[in-house]
Amino acid sequence: MHTGEDKYKCSECGKTFSRSTNLLVHERTHTGEKPYECSNCGRSFTHSSNLRAHEKIHTREKPYACTDCGQTFYHSSSLTAHERIHTGENVHRCPHCEKVFTRGSVFRKHMRIHTGEKPFKCSDCGKSFSQRCNLIIHGKTHTGERPFKCSDCGRNFSRKCDLIAHERIHTEEDPYKCPHCGKSFSQKSNLVIHERIHTDENPYPCLHCGKRFRQKGNLMTHVRIHTGEKPYQCLDCGRRFSQKGSLTSHEKTHSREKRTSCMQEVRT
Repeated sequence: MHTGEDKYKCSECGKTFSRSTNLLVHERTHTGEKPYECSNCGRSFTHSSNLRAHEKIHTREKPYACTDCGQTFYHSSSLTAHERIHTGENVHRCPHCEKVFTRGSVFRKHMRIHTGEKPFKCSDCGKSFSQRCNLIIHGKTHTGERPFKCSDCGRNFSRKCDLIAHERIHTEEDPYKCPHCGKSFSQKSNLVIHERIHTDENPYPCLHCGKRFRQKGNLMTHVRIHTGEKPYQCLDCGRRFSQKGSLTSHEKTHSREKRTSCMQEVRT
C-alpha cells in the first residue's frame, strides 16, 4: 500500500514518484538513455530486466509454451499476452490488415503504419517520425555524433548495433537463418522481410487503391503514382522523377552527352 508522499518530480513532464530510482528510470523516456547493452548484438535497453529477456533470443531459450497451440516464448509476459488471442480477452484487431495485438501500446504503434501519423518531430529540421527512438537516432545526424568506429575500414557509426551489423560485411557472418529455406542474413530486419515470401504476408496496404506490399519502402514508392510526387530532381536539366533509379538512369544520358561533346571538341 502507498502511504508516503510522491516527493520526486520529473522536471520534463511533472510526474511524481515516491522513489528516486523510479524517477531515474522514468527520465529515460525523455532522454532516450538506454544504459543496458546486449554484448551479442549491441542493442540497448532502458531496464536490466528487458536486457535479460532479450538475451534469450541469442540463446534461443523459449521456456514458456502455450497449452492451446504449442507456441513458445522467451518470457512469461509474452505467453500471457499471447493467450489472450485464444480467449479473446482485451485484444486489439487492426481494421486495415486484420493483424491482432495483445498490447495497446504495440497496437497504437502499428496503426501509424496505416495512418501515416508521425507525432515525433525534429526541432532542428522539422522531419517527423512515427516512433520516439527513431527521432533520437535521427538527432545524431545534426550533432554529427558517431562514436563507434569499424577497426577494419575506419567507418564511423552513431549506434553500436549499426557497427556490429556493418562488421559482418568483413567477417561474412550471417547469424539470422530462415526456418523455411535455410537462407541466412546478416541483419534480422532482412530476415523478417525475406520470410514474407514464404508466409505471403503483405502488411503495408495502399490507402488509395488497396494494393499491398511486403516492404514499407515499396509502398512509399507506389503511393507517388497517386500523389504525383517526384522528389528526385536532375541537377543538369531540372527534370523530376518519382524513383531514384529513374533519376540515375536519366543522369547517364547527360554523361553520354558530355563525353560526346568532349570528343567532338578534341577532333576540332
